[in-house]
Amino acid sequence: MNNILIIDDDVDICTLLSRYLTKKGFNTEVAHTGKTGVQMATQKPFDLVLTDFRLGDLDGREVLKKIKEINPNIVVIIITAYIDIKVAIDVVKLGAYDYLTKPLIPDEVLNLVTTALSQKKSKTENTGSITPQTSAGKTDKEEVEIIPTIRSTREDDEYMKSHSAESKAIFKQIEVVAPTNYSVILYGESGTGKEVVAKAIHNLSKRKDMPFVPMDCGTLTKELAGSELFGHEKGAFTGAIASKVGHFELANSGTIFLDEVANLPYDVQVSLLRVIQERKIKRVGGVKEIDVDVRIIIASNENLQDAYKKGRFREDLYFRFNEFSITIPPIRMRKNDIMDFAKFFLDKTNRELGKNIEGFDENVESVFMNYSWPGNLREMRNIVRRAALLTVDGKIKTSALPYEIELYKDKMPSANSYSAEGEHHKEHNIGSELKSAALEAEFETISRVLQQVNYNKSKAAKIMNIDRKTLYNKLRKYKLQDP
Repeated sequence: MNNILIIDDDVDICTLLSRYLTKKGFNTEVAHTGKTGVQMATQKPFDLVLTDFRLGDLDGREVLKKIKEINPNIVVIIITAYIDIKVAIDVVKLGAYDYLTKPLIPDEVLNLVTTALSQKKSKTENTGSITPQTSAGKTDKEEVEIIPTIRSTREDDEYMKSHSAESKAIFKQIEVVAPTNYSVILYGESGTGKEVVAKAIHNLSKRKDMPFVPMDCGTLTKELAGSELFGHEKGAFTGAIASKVGHFELANSGTIFLDEVANLPYDVQVSLLRVIQERKIKRVGGVKEIDVDVRIIIASNENLQDAYKKGRFREDLYFRFNEFSITIPPIRMRKNDIMDFAKFFLDKTNRELGKNIEGFDENVESVFMNYSWPGNLREMRNIVRRAALLTVDGKIKTSALPYEIELYKDKMPSANSYSAEGEHHKEHNIGSELKSAALEAEFETISRVLQQVNYNKSKAAKIMNIDRKTLYNKLRKYKLQDP
């Protein structure tokens, strides 16, 4: 049985990874600091190490280097919240087998761990030693083609059909457009489930047995966008140590989902227009044209019509995409869906953790129904998962909710604040006041946490239980900048 060491300063991640891998037949141990992890590696022979790149005391490079000095043959996989090719190349050059990006997908983790250990065993049996790794786990003597890490199909991709009129209307549109090859624009705030809707369209289409390839355009720099979309040839630019297949090639015959497409650099938009028109791509640094048959679904949290009027998005590209559009309302505007989604996430978490939590007590339901959910379904999913982890049995209580929800609970209006006379008017005013109070509380919370961590975005996002992309969107929204 293989021994795996998990190093992460996030206790929840360590717990979940340890439980999951233990159920899959591995022996696991955890460390919450880089120094502790390195010390444990000196005391026990581990076959594989999963380590976060950004730890409180050491970064992933230091941990990797020290562990490789202890045992050059140990397999090290880096966990990072940042899709950064430079980081990936650095850690691979230093001897990492590969890297994983957060949020971690159980199937993806298991697949990479199993592959890494089987390759290690094979090389040990054949050569008696481990050949140093380069990119994607290949030896530096091989001509390698890097394939981007694509999230595998997972339970969280399942579309939940609620009984509310809003959910039925959305699913009706999905059913209408899915059998066609129309390009689709999905509008909605961050966290409303645009990728899940895109996957539902794919699963109901004729392409359902072909790849579904999601890509977050909001994380791409101008230099990397072309490479990620269309691939590149070896030597095309500094750091291009091998040829790489782009997302369009990976999605051939299937569906590509481009999230936050308005963030693509303007010159990349020109290349994208050509792909849509001619259904051909050319890798960066390449000369050969490659035919692709791909259905395109895009998403944006801003109106693309406004974006092209402001000159930030090509008008002709907008009209190419705009064959069909679906708007996904934020969860605060879908009150009838709130508890359905909460129970949906709890059922999944129960299965994941092997628990049997019965549901939510009345106080939690009241908080959920009145909370503004600025992070939408993504925020709800994380809060439910966290609360389930902290709940032993019975129902989830308010004590298991994170502090930002507790702060909001204290601002909730009491039931006797309503009167029969003018109730509708007061409901409207209270609704406006709640939204205003929620925004004010959110602004104050983000400002305070940023100050506490000296404007370290990674730590701030972790403390507030949101991802970095959501944090950056809120920083832009409130015009918060580093001092």
